[in-house]
Amino acid sequence: MDITISETDIKRLYDHCFAECTGVATDSRNIPAGSLFFALRGASFDGNRFACDALEKGAAYAVVDSDVPAAQRPDLADRLIRTEDTLATLQALARHHRRELGIPVIGIVGSNGKTTTKELVSRVLAEKFEVYATHGNLNNHIGVPLTLLAMARDTEFGVVEMGASACGEIALLASIAEPNYGIITNIGRSHLEGFGGPEGIRRGKGELFDFLNANGGTAFVPLEDATLVEMASERSDMAVEYYTRAIADGIESHLEGEYNHANIAAAVEVGTYFDIAPERITHAIGSYIPDNNRSQRIESSRNTVIADCYNANPSSMAAAIDNMRKETAARKLLILGDMLELGEWSRDEHRRILQSALDIPDAGILLVGPRFAEAAEGNGMVKCFATTAELIEYLKANPIEGYTVLVKGSHSMALEKTLEYL
Repeated sequence: MDITISETDIKRLYDHCFAECTGVATDSRNIPAGSLFFALRGASFDGNRFACDALEKGAAYAVVDSDVPAAQRPDLADRLIRTEDTLATLQALARHHRRELGIPVIGIVGSNGKTTTKELVSRVLAEKFEVYATHGNLNNHIGVPLTLLAMARDTEFGVVEMGASACGEIALLASIAEPNYGIITNIGRSHLEGFGGPEGIRRGKGELFDFLNANGGTAFVPLEDATLVEMASERSDMAVEYYTRAIADGIESHLEGEYNHANIAAAVEVGTYFDIAPERITHAIGSYIPDNNRSQRIESSRNTVIADCYNANPSSMAAAIDNMRKETAARKLLILGDMLELGEWSRDEHRRILQSALDIPDAGILLVGPRFAEAAEGNGMVKCFATTAELIEYLKANPIEGYTVLVKGSHSMALEKTLEYL
């Protein structure tokens, strides 16, 4: 079957293929029986090469944008769906499915706290609705379509996390998910290189508000965040529900750090807006236990470990260090890994973060990565390691005991591997 990406052809794909399938797959190594396989391309792979394998493993159909598979296996030709661009078709199909469902969708973007806010909001909404939320970190141009296409007919509310590292990316994701509601958690200093600086971050994250403004949507905005309040006021056609973060006061949670107070407040506001009883909101937030190396306090047999090493940028790193400054423990240790994608701002940001850490009295500091090593050059108060593997060898030879330990760094630094030695 040959299709373009017109609405008519997407509807045909939706009605005659997607509706018959058990779900959508993009990895030929993991093919659920009866699924619809999309042969995506990347910088170092071409899914078209594996379309026939996917069919043999149980996929009902395979969407391709190359003639190679059909030429190899003419017997599978009737199950190969030829399109101009498999990624664009995946995105268009997801948008069509979202419209067919006709449910409210809330989009969540921001420099820090997106995933935690998504988890809290989805759990609060689940007290009243059948909710489907982004799984894991599927928040990009492929993950958002997969999130939408995984929503079943009985889904009553969608919670979609949207990530971006450059301007234009949130606009694309919003055009696919078509959110009715939106939260920007904050405007911080993440992906400075891709956004081209702080103003680019403001503009890029603001693309969610742009979509809501143009399409009659509603934003939830904390009054304490002057930047977000200003961004909301710049969009006169956008409905805004303002709230104070004090609505989270007194609500107990398993989340580490005062910086999560803002994420809790967002979830409380959303729950209140959708008429969820206060006691149900409190229950939902209190029952969420993070298990993804985000804001986790782990009591090991030797130390208290604050594991916040899923990702890091200057804003989240500063917040985590400030939280450590307020810890009452007598012995503190900070294990900090490089922050990536900062471009020309990298050197200054690493130096600024290191100085903030050094300002904590009597705290030990272990640094991992060449960027922090450059920032610490000539400073005898810290220990530097080129890699996480080198740090682990040090921890084996010099066991840490009786400390409160912060572990924070970009995901690619793999600092979670140190946790078993703490």
